[in-house]
Amino acid sequence: MERADKDLAFMLQYENIAWFDGGEVRILDRRVYPREIRFVRCKDVAAVVQALRDMVTQSAGPYTAAGAGMALAAYECRDKTKTEQLEHLTVSAERIATARPTTASRMRLITGGALAAAKTALETDASTIDAIQNYLIGANNMRYNKVYRMAQYLCDMIPAGGAVMTQCFGETIVGQMCRVLKETNKSGVRIFCPETRPYFQGARLTATVCRDMGMDVTVITDNMPAFVMAKEGIDVFTSAADAICMDGHVINKVGTFQIAIAAKYHGIPYFVTGAPDKVHTKVSEVPIEMRDPDFVLQAMGTRTAADGVKGYYPAFDVTPPHLVSGVVTDTGIYSPYDLDRYYSSGNMGEYEMVI
Repeated sequence: MERADKDLAFMLQYENIAWFDGGEVRILDRRVYPREIRFVRCKDVAAVVQALRDMVTQSAGPYTAAGAGMALAAYECRDKTKTEQLEHLTVSAERIATARPTTASRMRLITGGALAAAKTALETDASTIDAIQNYLIGANNMRYNKVYRMAQYLCDMIPAGGAVMTQCFGETIVGQMCRVLKETNKSGVRIFCPETRPYFQGARLTATVCRDMGMDVTVITDNMPAFVMAKEGIDVFTSAADAICMDGHVINKVGTFQIAIAAKYHGIPYFVTGAPDKVHTKVSEVPIEMRDPDFVLQAMGTRTAADGVKGYYPAFDVTPPHLVSGVVTDTGIYSPYDLDRYYSSGNMGEYEMVI
């Protein structure tokens, strides 16, 4: 089958996100990319779970890693009985899905799909490893194609010669946005990426993908967005999301909320990309992951704060719907107050797949 990652940047190629081969899962270590291209090699499911918790991969990377982890789970139990294999795969699916709490509902869609593929393989005495591998490629293809359609709707909102501000690393939508901008003769659009502490995903990942896709890209620090909006004439602020609640609240990398406030002040639309998550009917249902507070006291391994100073590190924040101009899906742009219409029209979410 033709793969949807064709001609996208290095780190958006499936094998360069996460891949199962030879009894191990290889995950690109985004904590050091692009200054170093290094892969973390996971020999068992426990190592995959730990890699997810340790932020080896972020944004949509964990969803590909989840599928690869399920292939590894199938490899681990390949010599057991069918009943034992199914039990091991079921337990592994939940372990992988809940590695990080805020995104567990989306991760369950991936591990659940892999589990269903394995069950079918067991019923027909086929290879569970091959079945999960084929499922993962098919699921990635479907999601990449959906995100390409999102990018088309998003780029309709970006004027030729305009300027866009991003937040964190939106993964696939970043590459597909750059692709569509070039296809529509808008390659002159300038992209401004806040650095996104403490992991610097904007500076290292978003900016690198934009550069690799031939775009004009500039990195700014996290305390510059309001100034840059006023000085550089930003036309659109956009981000992906770790969850889009049915009540219109957006959960994304911490800092999104304050940029959305600045955008509202300057009259700049904020478009979030992704399908709404129907499992989250209201924002109170989504746990906000709190990570190691000591991590904000350093920058890329170098301590910046004095001993005895405390840190505070929520991984995500919540942007209310009145700051969201539109939710850009694969079937159009929806009001954050009208997200039920996405599903009532018969659509499927970004991570729901029929393979």
